[in-house]
Amino acid sequence: MTAIAPAGIRFHHGSLAVPAGTFHTTPLGYDRDSVPIGVPLPLAASAELVHRLGGCGEVVVAFEGKLGDTLLALSGVRAVLDWLRLRSVRVAVRAVGPYAGLIARTGLITQPQATVPSGRRAVIGDRAGVEAHGSTATVSLVLDPAAPPCWSTDGHAHPDLPARHYLALERRLGIRLPATAPFAPVLATGPNNLVEELRSVGWLGSLNIAAITATSWPERKDYTAQRYITLAEHIAEARQFQARLLLIGGDPGDGLRITAEAPRRHVQVLHLDGMPAHYLADLFPHCHLIVGNDTGLTHLAAMARGGRDGGGPPVIGLYARHSHSKWRTGLPHHHAVATDLSDRMHQGDLCPVRDAITPDTDVHMDAFPPAALTQIGLELLDGVSP
Repeated sequence: MTAIAPAGIRFHHGSLAVPAGTFHTTPLGYDRDSVPIGVPLPLAASAELVHRLGGCGEVVVAFEGKLGDTLLALSGVRAVLDWLRLRSVRVAVRAVGPYAGLIARTGLITQPQATVPSGRRAVIGDRAGVEAHGSTATVSLVLDPAAPPCWSTDGHAHPDLPARHYLALERRLGIRLPATAPFAPVLATGPNNLVEELRSVGWLGSLNIAAITATSWPERKDYTAQRYITLAEHIAEARQFQARLLLIGGDPGDGLRITAEAPRRHVQVLHLDGMPAHYLADLFPHCHLIVGNDTGLTHLAAMARGGRDGGGPPVIGLYARHSHSKWRTGLPHHHAVATDLSDRMHQGDLCPVRDAITPDTDVHMDAFPPAALTQIGLELLDGVSP
């Protein structure tokens, strides 16, 4: 459901199907639902890419850039591996670089075999990763977030980056691949000593909210700790229950730092600064609600799914300037609250940075008053679509 929030900002539910005719898209070139899995597409494949990739015995997944771009591009890795399986090409798959541990949680990585079937190697990743590891590769694939357009097929649009990457590679490889929306892989979670310690001292109670303050662009994307605290206070007061707020910050420069504030009337606040991403992947599924700006840790929160049922909390991303549809995982529990500018970037498939669009007004995170987000958070906590 798409709904107007109290302050004039707009809420976009993660499970919303977007009709293709409502904004700018690029036709995929075939009705995907009518093409059986494994059948050649009615489009010419990239013959050189197919030839080189089909002869490889190893796939190296190499990302060196931003966490968010990496997570949203993993569907491209999934597409390549799906194609290789359909072609019965046996490969070893390994990840390198700072995100290797997180990537291994997706289940995409297989242990390298003692003898690789072929000495030819494919490298897939971002530009920095391919440049670092692809000098001797038979074929390299750069997953650039600016490259794939918003595809449309069967009357529906596929605006999120995981869908864009997966479908772009399906077209190039020329075979209907097996995945359907959502295309983003999820990250498995497990026991974690720090998480268990937080639980033992009462920080993972019956109403705990995680809020992400870390950002690479604080002057534009920092919602601020105080606004998150105010939001948590509103939610706790409405519930008449003490809430615990985990404020997830960036690396302060000296590693992990955990500090508790003095208890407030409705909220206890714990600052978690510099917590490694793999720790957070284990922590997020234990929360009841997660709110964050458009940043990698918010995408991580949406993709980290725990427990036997693979469940996790609703995640709300705050989008002031960039398209709320493109910069999401496409997972049904990953929602967005967006400004009018973000809606226009979504409608035109535009980017204020790439397309050098200067906003009419100086739009920052103060566009989202905590009071306007409270009702959305309460309804998501209750399992109701706002």
